Amino acid sequence: MGWLAAGAVIVFILYRVLLSRARRQALQAFQFPRSIKSKVQNKYQHLNDSQLEMVMTGLKEYFALCQLGGRRMVAMPSQAVDVAWHEFILFTRAYEQFCQKCFGRFLHHTPAEAMQSPTQAQSGIKTAWRLACHKEGIDRRNPNRLPMIFSMDHDLQIPDGFVYSLNCKGPGGVGYCASHIGCGSGCAGGGDSDGGDGGCGGGCGGD
Repeated sequence: MGWLAAGAVIVFILYRVLLSRARRQALQAFQFPRSIKSKVQNKYQHLNDSQLEMVMTGLKEYFALCQLGGRRMVAMPSQAVDVAWHEFILFTRAYEQFCQKCFGRFLHHTPAEAMQSPTQAQSGIKTAWRLACHKEGIDRRNPNRLPMIFSMDHDLQIPDGFVYSLNCKGPGGVGYCASHIGCGSGCAGGGDSDGGDGGCGGGCGGD
């Protein structure tokens, strides 16, 4: 019976690996409804077509982080991308089908604030930071650059965007301190821990 149990475990692991691969491939191949870009441009009229494409790339990147995060709450670090996500949700049937194909479940959107303060990050944004840094090969505790989705609003000059700095306490530092997002309770200036209240950026993806 032991070999039957071992075989079942191997089959299950192989199934999960193949399922994850299929979901990643489905996400990469997915084409968002074209009108989403128009809706984003209605809100941020200064964006040109290539910049709108950046926003849509950011949305796909965020969904990739949600895939990596499993069922953990993943914050949305960008206001511009959050607008695109909200517009996508309005395509109710298409969004439900997308979620089932790419996540195996419905990915809920819960609007929230960004960080509690420039130096206090909740668990949702910390999860997004860890996953984005891992995906882009960045040291999350000592970053030399921002992940793409964290620099999006600054790069696109989004008026109500979330701006992150590598060190907002340094000369010219503004916005939220990325150096504090990657830290736990041992970081100077931040009394929060990785088990925070689950707060998010523009919105959270999770159950």
